[in-house]
Amino acid sequence: MKLFPIRGGIHPQYRKELTGDCAIEALPLPNRLYIPLQQHIGVPAEVLVSEGDLVSKGQVIARRQGPVSVNQHAPTSGRVAAVTEIPAPHPSGLPQPTIVIEPDGADTWGTLAEPITDPFAVDAQTIEARVAECGIVGMGGAGFPSAVKLNLGIRHRIETLLINGAECEPYLTCDDRVMREHADEVIDGARIMAHALHAPKIVVAIEENKPQALAIMTAAAQAHTNMEVVAVPAKYPMGSERHLTLAITGRETPARKLTADLGVVVHNVATARAVHHAVRHGRPLVARVVTVSGQAMRTPKNVEAPIGATVSDLIAFCGGFAQRPERLVQGGPMMGALLPGTDVPVVKSTSGILALTAEEINDRPADPCVRCGSCVAICACGLVPVEIAAHVRHDDLEGAARLGLMDCVSCGSCSWVCPSHIPLVHYFNYAKGALNAQERERRKSERTKTLVEARAARVERIAAQRAANLARKPKAAVGAEEVGA
Repeated sequence: MKLFPIRGGIHPQYRKELTGDCAIEALPLPNRLYIPLQQHIGVPAEVLVSEGDLVSKGQVIARRQGPVSVNQHAPTSGRVAAVTEIPAPHPSGLPQPTIVIEPDGADTWGTLAEPITDPFAVDAQTIEARVAECGIVGMGGAGFPSAVKLNLGIRHRIETLLINGAECEPYLTCDDRVMREHADEVIDGARIMAHALHAPKIVVAIEENKPQALAIMTAAAQAHTNMEVVAVPAKYPMGSERHLTLAITGRETPARKLTADLGVVVHNVATARAVHHAVRHGRPLVARVVTVSGQAMRTPKNVEAPIGATVSDLIAFCGGFAQRPERLVQGGPMMGALLPGTDVPVVKSTSGILALTAEEINDRPADPCVRCGSCVAICACGLVPVEIAAHVRHDDLEGAARLGLMDCVSCGSCSWVCPSHIPLVHYFNYAKGALNAQERERRKSERTKTLVEARAARVERIAAQRAANLARKPKAAVGAEEVGA
């Protein structure tokens, strides 16, 4: 397959050798599991259990609300210890509603959905409903409900299902290990999703720095003529949905559009495996593979952990810290989020837990911009980060938006390459959040105005109708009514 170049990009120290050869190990059940009601983009799930309830593994304990929401399931059997609030695995550390389960040690599955023995004989809606029922989200880090993406085949003509095995973030090897150890499950899940999307072609894109995964996935895909495994250059941010689509198809996703508008839907390899489990076995998403790495870790590993295990559980399983970490990150070092502590839970979108030393983060105070243009040269989105940042610093958010702020994918390449250590991506994330908040307030204000105008019109109609009714009545009857009043 001919590949197309993406603009910009960087080559950071990948450090994947820390865990690349570490086979996936299962985490022993912790004493408690903490399952947040929101582990996804969209509306939080509605809790269905109460303190003291006994639950089985795979039981729905929180029901999704609306189309952009996700069911939450019990990761094991046990007792509901509490429905409370605990800090979220987010830099804010703000509390969020969470179900706490004390495992009984039996790890007994409850009644699961009936396996779909021949997924290619059922319609797309059946597959979509099963994926929604099993609470599957994008496991590359975004956490978008996967059933919503599978629904894109109804509104768009999808030509290609693109399975993202690039895993371009440094340190992370969880997807690499999933492909090397569970290739058949990934391939089967991809074929099921392509069937649901009515996509005639499947492309599995893997960065060329994963030769074992490339060989194993290529062998597993050989039996399927509509599937191709492709090696893409090891270049960050190749794993971005838009940039991977560009590299494979040569087509650039327009601003404010979806890759589906180009006929491409992108899913992560771990998501494909989760779809296989959901459809073939009726199993919901109750565990995931997490890379625990960084030079502050004593024994970096790839760990399959139940959803709701705490970061401290995984760190202890990996032998604890070899030295005090300067920074704890959930996800990769480029786009991951700082963790507020180790008592927060692993959620469905947790791809990595990194304990980084001061040497690894190379953090220092920012110096004045020297106008070198490095950030412009490497921006994979073709933006001018230095100018956008200047507008943000002067609180000119609209000016930043005019320069393409909302097209930024927050990959962090500009911050990484900046010789003055200016945290450019932090400016952009702040500005995008502020603009999104303004847009929400504008929509709320418009909605309120619409409701007020509708009420005023309704009151006016009622008054006019009342006046018309009085005008139609005989004068004597009106007088009698007035006397009676």
